[in-house]
Amino acid sequence: MTDPRGRPGADDTITPLWLSHHYPEAYDRCVVIGRRHVCRRCLVLYPLAFAVMALSLAGAHWPSGWDPWLLILLPLPAVVEFLLEHVGVFSYRAGRQVAVTVLLAVGLGRGFALYVHRPTSPLFWAVVIGYSAVCLAAVVWSASVSPPRER
Repeated sequence: MTDPRGRPGADDTITPLWLSHHYPEAYDRCVVIGRRHVCRRCLVLYPLAFAVMALSLAGAHWPSGWDPWLLILLPLPAVVEFLLEHVGVFSYRAGRQVAVTVLLAVGLGRGFALYVHRPTSPLFWAVVIGYSAVCLAAVVWSASVSPPRER
C-alpha cells in the first residue's frame, strides 16, 4: 500500500531492527508511528524503565530492603505472560502485554539503578539471567514444536 506521493506505506516495508524486531506477520505486536512499526512492548518498557532508573538514582525509590522481593516479583507477570503465550496456552493480546510490561519496566528500572551503582550486583544479574533463561527456553521449545514460518 503506497501513500498518494508514491512512497511505501507501513505495510510495505520491513521496519529496521532498532525500531521493531518483529517480521511483518507479527506487526500486530507493534504500533505504527509515521510509516514505521515500533514494538509495543519496547515502546512501553524502555522509556518507563529509564525514567524509573533516573528517579531511583535521584533517590526516589522504595526502601532498599524491598529490592530483592520487588526485582523478582515485578517482572514475574511479564515472564509468565511470555511463557504461556509461547507454549500456546493463550494468544497475544496487546492490552495484557502492556499491563505486564509496565510492571516489568518498574522492576527493570530499579535494577538498572542498582547496576549503575554496582555493575556486578548479584541481585540484578540473578534476575536478568534467571528470567532470560526461562524466556529463552520458552522460545526454543515453541520453535521446536511449531512448523517453520515462511519469511
